[in-house]
Amino acid sequence: MASIFLNKKRKKRLEAGHPWIFKTEVERFEGEAEPGQLVDVYTHAGQYGATGYWNPASQIVVRVVSYEPIAEMTHEFFAERFRRCLEHRDRFLQGARSYRLVYGEADFLPGLIVDRFEDVLVVQILTLGMDRVRDAIVSALVEVVRPTGIYERSDVSVRGLEGLEERTGLLYGECPQHVRITENGLLMDIDIMQGQKTGYFFDQRENRAAIAPLMLGWGKRSGIALQEVVGEDGAGQGVMAPFNANGKQVSFPYWDGATVLECFSHTGSFTLNACKYGAKKVTCLDISEHAIESARTNVKLNGFEDRVEFVVADAFEYLREQVRGLDQRTERSQADKKKVDTSQPIQAKGRTWDVVILDPPAFAKTRSAVEGACRGYKDINLHGMKLVNEGGYLVTASCSYHMKPELFLETIHAAAVDAKKILRLIEFRGAGKDHPRILGVDEGHYLKFAIFEVRSK
Repeated sequence: MASIFLNKKRKKRLEAGHPWIFKTEVERFEGEAEPGQLVDVYTHAGQYGATGYWNPASQIVVRVVSYEPIAEMTHEFFAERFRRCLEHRDRFLQGARSYRLVYGEADFLPGLIVDRFEDVLVVQILTLGMDRVRDAIVSALVEVVRPTGIYERSDVSVRGLEGLEERTGLLYGECPQHVRITENGLLMDIDIMQGQKTGYFFDQRENRAAIAPLMLGWGKRSGIALQEVVGEDGAGQGVMAPFNANGKQVSFPYWDGATVLECFSHTGSFTLNACKYGAKKVTCLDISEHAIESARTNVKLNGFEDRVEFVVADAFEYLREQVRGLDQRTERSQADKKKVDTSQPIQAKGRTWDVVILDPPAFAKTRSAVEGACRGYKDINLHGMKLVNEGGYLVTASCSYHMKPELFLETIHAAAVDAKKILRLIEFRGAGKDHPRILGVDEGHYLKFAIFEVRSK
């Protein structure tokens, strides 16, 4: 086999478990190998370090697949790796049949993503090394998982960096466009052919369930409290029921639930979890008509139609509009203290919610985009927290790897200062258990998820 020798002055990233080797780390190449084939990697002193596939057209010239010498990535190689992947998910996601089955580098299969949707698999092949062995990947998946179909969604621009064209299509069996899955006890129809990425984002599974404690305990703000039901004879019945401040019994079953705004809803996954855990009313917002139709379908599947309203709008503009309305209302309320023109009607709505959820797409896809991303995250969180009722909660996330956790929190804090809010951090989380992370490979630590209590100064 061909061999790559690393230069002496490089950082010892390979020894620390990082699976990427950059061109700048290579001292020399010995032997012959076609792009995409395996090569052995040695230190400058000739000590074997790993085996990986190489691509001289990429800045990441080698991606490690084994820390023991192997000749090629065969059907048997992938079958053994896929069994390990399956065992991990069976252990930590007991009973689940929809999840990320293969998570690239973190499952020691760089350049390969496999999402499982019940009996259907969706595959993303991102690199030349994996593209060369797609037949072995497919045959091994068929043997280990026994799916009814495998569909490819390699329609991602990163393939261009590997000299590959984007591609989609059926790889095995039969695949319907929409697959019905169950997550957190909720039904969802996923569009695996036209939905974003592979059709769904499994990384927020546990985070969606984490909003459960935020959904109840709001009735007392409306003057509703549990009281013992009294019969016509004036005697207690031993049954507790909700009554409003006027002493009238409340029949609405979700009287104690939160009002919730979910921005960037995609398939409506946070909306579904909010309803499951008792939300009174949810506003489900996305700029995409296709996304809102998907969310509408999923809401109907679970019988939540009466509690969800759908909005197709740009989240930034929608939040700003509501804040403008709030500002106008505040100005009107102070009309007796200063001169205010009250002849003009308030144009913006000025709504507020008990819980505001912000789960935007990545704002920073490159290191150079971080400064602009900070402005975007600050803007959306500033306006979002202004729309949270006093003592309510801001649920906010970032999936930008280049937006480091410390910077993310600093940006939100800066927004809070400008908004004259005090935030209490209740919970800070990452991706779910089907998205493991290798320590030292910071590229896998991309998702930040936070729950804040919002108070005014």
